[in-house]
Formats: sequence, C-alpha cells, structure tokens
Amino acid sequence: MKGKPGRHAPAFVLLELSKGPNYGLQILHQLKENLPICKLDSAAVYRALSSLESSGFVTSYTEDIESGVAKRFYTITDEGFKALDQFCEDIQMRIKNMEYFLKTYHEVGGRQ
Repeated sequence: MKGKPGRHAPAFVLLELSKGPNYGLQILHQLKENLPICKLDSAAVYRALSSLESSGFVTSYTEDIESGVAKRFYTITDEGFKALDQFCEDIQMRIKNMEYFLKTYHEVGGRQ
C-alpha cells in the first residue's frame, strides 16, 4: 500500500516560499535537502506551483539571472499565508491521528 508522494506538495511549496521568493528547481532542491523523506519530483513541484498560482496563493515574475537565463520566481501572497495556516492545522490533526494509529498498532502487537 503506497501513499501519494505529491499529496502535501502545495503545503511544502508554500512553506518554502514563506522564507522568500524562489523558483521551482530551487524549491525542490531545498525540500530534498530539508525533508527527512522527500519523494517529490520537479513535476510535482511545478504542478503545485501552477495550482497555487491559479488559487491566488502565489504570484510569479520572470527575472534574468547572471547566465542570461530567465527564471520564473514565485512569491507567497497574503492568501497563501492563510492557506499555509490551514495546512498547518490540517497537518497537526493528521499527526494526532497517526500517533493514535501507531500507539494502537503497537498495543495490539503489530509486526514492526
């Protein structure tokens, strides 16, 4: 039984953008560096960014970098910070439910 690796991608992308403007591949790099287990790929990050922008949670702009390559940077909006607060509440609830599951699993003699 496998989970969906991109399920919480929007929450993690907003969390990274709460630190300041950034572009997609750098967001992915930071997530891979900071998350204990990161199964996200660039497609999941860019899908999340597109969805977040459509929802008004982020805005984007293009900026030329030293190498002359243009990169699309994303910035979290006030609505995005509100969504981040909601993600936090949801994740806190999920943690409580997972703690119950693990406690009960071990009480009934789970195999791990």
